[in-house]
Amino acid sequence: MIDGRGDPNTVEEAKETIEALFPVAYALKFMIKKERGIDYVVMSLEGLWWTDDMTEFSMENKDIWKWIYMIMQPEFITKDMFNRALLQVEKKKNPAALSKMRFETLHEGLSAQIMHIGPYSAEGPTIDKLHNFIRENNYKFDGLKEKHHEIYLSDPRKVAPEKMKTIIRQPVR
Repeated sequence: MIDGRGDPNTVEEAKETIEALFPVAYALKFMIKKERGIDYVVMSLEGLWWTDDMTEFSMENKDIWKWIYMIMQPEFITKDMFNRALLQVEKKKNPAALSKMRFETLHEGLSAQIMHIGPYSAEGPTIDKLHNFIRENNYKFDGLKEKHHEIYLSDPRKVAPEKMKTIIRQPVR
């Protein structure tokens, strides 16, 4: 995981974060394959999004957003393995955001989710559907974990915007 703030489309920090996360994820994958003979798929990039006051969260004002980018790891990955992968990546590439990375477990709990197909900029109606589902089914937004969660199933470098797939999650109680 790496924390950041600001519009992910314009702040250099967002790009630097992604440039650090994937090399570490792949270093772990190949380390495990070599040491244990276990092969697995590197998971998708995920993002948590919020503002200090969630009533101010808006697609039109991304400059106040706070975020965490992360890539889920298999349960057998340990802190020691993570630290070894960090050292490998530091020696080979040393991406700018590497020193900000941490190994942590996300305990999201009960969540509602929906698939969005299309560009990120068109998520509004899909998010509205999710929020309406939450209210209509008598769930409450979880005030302790009110972060908007997205899982990016498509690589925007390879997939046309209208075909991109994103899972949108919202913790509830």
